[in-house]
Amino acid sequence: MRLVQFCHKGCEESVRVGVEQAEGQGVIDLKAFDPSMPSTMREFLEMGQQGMDCAKRALSSGQHVVSRSDIRLLSPVTGPEKVVCVGMNYKDHCLEQNAPIPKEPIIFSKFPSTITGPYDDIILPEESQEVDWEVELAFVIGRKGKHIKEEEALSYVAGFTVANDVSARDWQMKRNGKQWLLGKTFDTFCPLGPALVTTAALKDVHKLGIRCLVNGAAVQDSNTSQLIFHTEKLVAWVSQFVTLCPGDVFLTGTPPGVGVFRNPPVFLKRGDVVECQIDEIGSIRNTVV
Repeated sequence: MRLVQFCHKGCEESVRVGVEQAEGQGVIDLKAFDPSMPSTMREFLEMGQQGMDCAKRALSSGQHVVSRSDIRLLSPVTGPEKVVCVGMNYKDHCLEQNAPIPKEPIIFSKFPSTITGPYDDIILPEESQEVDWEVELAFVIGRKGKHIKEEEALSYVAGFTVANDVSARDWQMKRNGKQWLLGKTFDTFCPLGPALVTTAALKDVHKLGIRCLVNGAAVQDSNTSQLIFHTEKLVAWVSQFVTLCPGDVFLTGTPPGVGVFRNPPVFLKRGDVVECQIDEIGSIRNTVV
């Protein structure tokens, strides 16, 4: 299934959870199908299997379909408790910067206020002159867990989506003691979408083409087979330290081709259009303003 969050145009404050009939096609309004359904994805995921079963019934019914032209797609998840990010998690990205392959996952975070929709603008902050792109495979936690075993980890994942881990490299690499948080967490620095694709709907999430285009030109082109630490490992690793909750978002790292390691470096400017694509999941397209 392809789960989405949306609002009706002209009614931006009213968030709904929906199921896409197919990528880019009509969306079934879950609350219209069943008034007991919640209005946000996080609340929907907290329902567990009951919510998923309702979504399957709604999809089978073909009822309460709203046209894509009448709605605005939001990030599949808004207001998560945590946004967990993984650094240096593609073999080819490590090679790009002559860095050793990590022996343990490198974990950092973005604040939830970074999250923005799949087609919303990326706001270029006045405080940075070195804003960069990073296409990433993201996943969302579907049920609460701590000390999760690797062999059980996928059962804690609700689904996968596309992310852009927008990064202010000057703040990440030169300022604030070279800690990554501030450079990663400006408002709008985490576009997500277009849908949350359930694990069962993907053949093999670790064998998907992943790309980023800036103004139509490919700048990143790799495959999730290059991931060093897979989804199961990341869930098990992070759950040693914190309790994972429904709606928590994980960004799994970026492949090579980022702007900072180009010669000379290339950074985003106002008017640029960044498109992040992952096979079988979809694409997000954001304009820099």
